[in-house]
Amino acid sequence: MNSTDHKPELLAPAGSLESFFAAMEKGADAVYAGLRDFSARARAKNFSLSQMERMLAYAHAHGRRIYVTLNTLVKEQELPQLVDTLAALAGMRVDGLIVQDLAVARLVRRHFPTIPLHASTQMTVHNTPGARVLQELGFQRAVLARELAIDEVAAIAAATPLEIEVFVHGALCFSISGQCFFSSYLGGHSGNRGRCAQPCRRLYSHRGKQGYFFSTNDLSAIDMLPELVRAGVRSLKIEGRMKSAEYVASVVQAYRLVLDATERSRGEALAAAKGLLKHSFGRTPTKGFLASQQPDDIANPWQKGGTGRFVGQIKSIRGNRLSFETRDSLHVGDRLRVQPKSDMAGQAWTVRELFCNRRKVMEAKAGSLVELETPFRFAAGDAVYKVSSREAFTMSENACMRRLESVKGEKLPCRLQLSASCSSPVEEGGEVILHVSADAAAVRLDLDFPLGRLEPARTAEMAAVLKAQFAKTGEAPFRLESLEAPDFPSLLIPSAAFREIRGRLYAALAEKVSQQGFREDIAAARGAALRELKMALEEAGRTGGGRESLSVIMDNPRDWRFPLQLGAERTLLQLSKATIHQLPSLVPRMRGSEERIVWQLPFMIFDRDLALYRSTLVQLYGAGFRRFEAANISHFHLLKKLAGLHISAWHRCFTLNSQSLLAWKELGAESVTLYMEDDAANLGDLLAAPLGVERRVIVYAPLPVMTTKIRIKDVHSNIPLQSDRGEEYSVSSRDGLQTISAALPFSLTGRRNELRHKGCSSFLIDLRQAKRESWADIIGAFKAGRPMADTTEFNYANELV
Repeated sequence: MNSTDHKPELLAPAGSLESFFAAMEKGADAVYAGLRDFSARARAKNFSLSQMERMLAYAHAHGRRIYVTLNTLVKEQELPQLVDTLAALAGMRVDGLIVQDLAVARLVRRHFPTIPLHASTQMTVHNTPGARVLQELGFQRAVLARELAIDEVAAIAAATPLEIEVFVHGALCFSISGQCFFSSYLGGHSGNRGRCAQPCRRLYSHRGKQGYFFSTNDLSAIDMLPELVRAGVRSLKIEGRMKSAEYVASVVQAYRLVLDATERSRGEALAAAKGLLKHSFGRTPTKGFLASQQPDDIANPWQKGGTGRFVGQIKSIRGNRLSFETRDSLHVGDRLRVQPKSDMAGQAWTVRELFCNRRKVMEAKAGSLVELETPFRFAAGDAVYKVSSREAFTMSENACMRRLESVKGEKLPCRLQLSASCSSPVEEGGEVILHVSADAAAVRLDLDFPLGRLEPARTAEMAAVLKAQFAKTGEAPFRLESLEAPDFPSLLIPSAAFREIRGRLYAALAEKVSQQGFREDIAAARGAALRELKMALEEAGRTGGGRESLSVIMDNPRDWRFPLQLGAERTLLQLSKATIHQLPSLVPRMRGSEERIVWQLPFMIFDRDLALYRSTLVQLYGAGFRRFEAANISHFHLLKKLAGLHISAWHRCFTLNSQSLLAWKELGAESVTLYMEDDAANLGDLLAAPLGVERRVIVYAPLPVMTTKIRIKDVHSNIPLQSDRGEEYSVSSRDGLQTISAALPFSLTGRRNELRHKGCSSFLIDLRQAKRESWADIIGAFKAGRPMADTTEFNYANELV
């Protein structure tokens, strides 16, 4: 059970060196930062491995931590590069690795176990069973889904020794993190591979009205810090690796103020912090789901979705000069961003010249009609936002580089335990022996140092004296991380004796660490991991697949016979709450067909619904059903107590590589539906891999571009939304979640023979949003290998990037 009497870690984003040093200077306990590959914010500046090594040295020298984000989905051909990256990070002794893909976790667990694992929010961990599965897989921390209220967070924290991390500030995704295909659908730029183009921020039309229906406000839970501490949260996370250093500085400073305030001064600190947050230039604040299971202030379609402080609307444009009446004071050096009325992305630039009443000025007061030059093309009516101020934290990129280059190599953390023994009381002239136990780099060293006769010291704070002395590591490759000296007697130890002991201790420890061969061990682990991957590739071969099977998902459970009558091997039925209520009348009619029915769990089951689903699983098991499908990592914990099950994994259990397939297999999956977002080349690699697990390919399905718990205001499910580009999207609701689907369904029916040649023998058709009169035609098109009109192949024929 997590303790609630601690001060939680303040975790800040670092998408650039400027942001890194801003976070360090303003009091962050830790930062999270991405490499130039495998980062969920590929558009941030990110860091090279050599930069990350120096950043780690800098952070550790100042008692801070860095967690590296490898929170993207990894394609099969990228696995060797991933292994090289993991080996490098293991050598740097990174403080934690934030991951989405179970492939990363599997490789770390098998070959680089010294790297602490943190589960990204993109894993959609949202309940106690999910946290327990992570614990079993060796994770140290879970970044929970943002869709949880604070009491739900507290329940998960209380039920597991995992460290719990939650987002407290910054931008919110409209979709449940990790479950968004929107950007990928519009051009193959996957949000789950760090390349989100943010289509949710664009303008859409519905029933003749235009609105930002999917654009969320910004999370700000600074008022809730005491409740979060009581809930057992160990890390408070600020979103913003794409944000400026000014943003990071303002937000970190604000949260640091409140975290460090005494109970008596908290009100004053909170007021000062909110003043600072006004300079973070975010969107309208909301407490999100932390304060309510169904908040109504997360998204407002009638409010522009731009980040920054709204300062006006363009009145006119002449050449490259625009004019508007500013609601805020403006200075030369401020950074502005214009958000077009269309669904195009906004553009930002720094104000170099400012005009007021046709006079060139350095600043303009609020309410002034201003003119300024812009390098971009905009239109009258576009919104203007102030995204940073010249008065905010500034440190040039060159200054950051110089500071980083001055950092010496990383020192190893060292932990010391000290005690003293004496042949007789000190007052009687007894001989003192100092006993030192040192731990560093998985090496333990025990040494004794005779000190002779010593006088009693006047201080009773010997632990502080010893810590100050042994922290002087000099040129030794160590930094003192902790020192324990319980019941150490008050002794007056000469400075010369301390110098000699330190020198001998750290020299002996360095020699033992070097003999341990830490670097050699990492090199050996890297070689073993690469050999494992190479062997799998050498054994791979396309055989054309075995006996073909077809599974079909139906929306209404009363239609369960239809696919079987048309030759499908199995019918899949989702266990929605409506379906559960129908089970007493449904199950008797299915007698004799239990082997041909697969019950699919909904991918989000909150703790408050666990009792219902556990009893339902027991009921179905007792009725003879043995086939169940997991759609979230938590489901494997729910299913593991039922013996003899045949478990399959839905495509929301991410599978872009053979290592993730093996991870799901090790959790209990016999069959895995390959990832819907994938492309033909990568699918071919997965189908060819010799893994001993059935791989199923979706050949027809609705295309869910987003799944959300946020209520979509003023949108009726029977009328589609439309973008400026003409794409249409429908909205459907079930059990508290809304799904936004593309008007064009996903279809690979025309690729049947090609997929067979690649090695696929198991196919799936999802008829949940198809019209009844089209069901037979869809199944017939698949059997004939015939393409279907008015459908999309998603990323299949293109490259998923």
